[in-house]
Amino acid sequence: MPATTAGWAPAWATERFGLALHDTGVGGRWPVTDLVQPGLRRNPRRAHLLVSTVLGKHLPTDPARVRGAADALADQVAVVLGPDAAVGAVVLGFAETATGLGHAVAARLGAACYLHSTRRRTAGVPVLGGFEEGHSHATSHLLQPTSPALFANDAALVLVDDEISTGATAVDAIRALHAIAPRGRYVVASLVDMREAAHRTAVDAAATELGVRIDHVALAVGRTELPDGLTEAVTALDSPTLNPIADRRGDASVAPVPWPAHLPDGGRYGILREDGDAFAAATAVAAATVAPVLDESRPVIVIGHEELMYLPLCIAEALAETGFAVRYQTTTRSPAYVHDDPGYPLRRGFEYSAPEPDLTARRYLYNAVWPDIGSPSAQLLLVVDTPADTSELRAPGGLLDVLTAAGHDVTVAVVPATDHHALTAARNHS
Repeated sequence: MPATTAGWAPAWATERFGLALHDTGVGGRWPVTDLVQPGLRRNPRRAHLLVSTVLGKHLPTDPARVRGAADALADQVAVVLGPDAAVGAVVLGFAETATGLGHAVAARLGAACYLHSTRRRTAGVPVLGGFEEGHSHATSHLLQPTSPALFANDAALVLVDDEISTGATAVDAIRALHAIAPRGRYVVASLVDMREAAHRTAVDAAATELGVRIDHVALAVGRTELPDGLTEAVTALDSPTLNPIADRRGDASVAPVPWPAHLPDGGRYGILREDGDAFAAATAVAAATVAPVLDESRPVIVIGHEELMYLPLCIAEALAETGFAVRYQTTTRSPAYVHDDPGYPLRRGFEYSAPEPDLTARRYLYNAVWPDIGSPSAQLLLVVDTPADTSELRAPGGLLDVLTAAGHDVTVAVVPATDHHALTAARNHS
């Protein structure tokens, strides 16, 4: 396949199926098609997928572009809330896609606390609550902060997602969190807002019912043109070809990465503003640990593991600062339709066994190729935490197997996962 995923004109999903994205010209500062491209998935609840060009999920993305979009979104939140409320806010990112985006927004705001929902069920970890996402492949969102007190205040709550299609998931989350800790102010922040008028009316009605204010901010505002029969048409497509095989099997190596025992590695259990300096310092050490085992003459694609998005982004940024050519993306739980066409963003895909204790489930990685034609082949830096550092990761049909079979050289950076109980005890004694 050509080594670029840029410059789709026209979009294959639009030409073939009539799936199109349009700007509405109301409220957005960026064109919708600068931020998302139309993709497909075999999901009876929702057959289309908006593939972000700035999130670093499906497409290898310049980490500076990822950070820039998050900062721009945070700045819009700050305008809506005002500087004092923004600093005091609690930020919640939606798993799995917006865990890194939410963390970046919280960091830009200097928010009091950041938490992301999670789909990882860990024995013995208490669950504060949860909510459901109707159209997602994996629907249940769990909330696992170290203490309910992280939410037991009247600070504004900022909910961050990569896209808002109807607003229903955000409203469900607001209802769940409002039952735990009522507050008067919510802001829903997304890269793109694709709601129709009826969806906006439903959000307003929910706000009135709860007696709260719900604001929406987005970098781009548009609408999705969904043709009749799209789900049936996508289902009728031939099965995509996944897991390409190369003439040469790539090499795999492991680089353990140090991480402070009582510092959150992300927002799964809540990370506080006071953790920011320590997180930055620990990230610098992590990047300095992996840099010597990488080939400086080759570009590197840093790949995060599902919800572990922000730490890999920070490592990618640190490597770029030292002179590496870097792109960033992550794996996902969600299947999407792969088709090798210059006008389609999901041109290449990998399917593999889940490395964590969900062994009947499948996991996915898309593209994982350097976007610039003529560059040396990219090396892959896969960043996982210890629950994903399993024999299944290395077994036949696991992620390392399918990547090396495709000719990729892979370095696995293993970060010690945050222990919920140890973090709780440390915070209780601080």
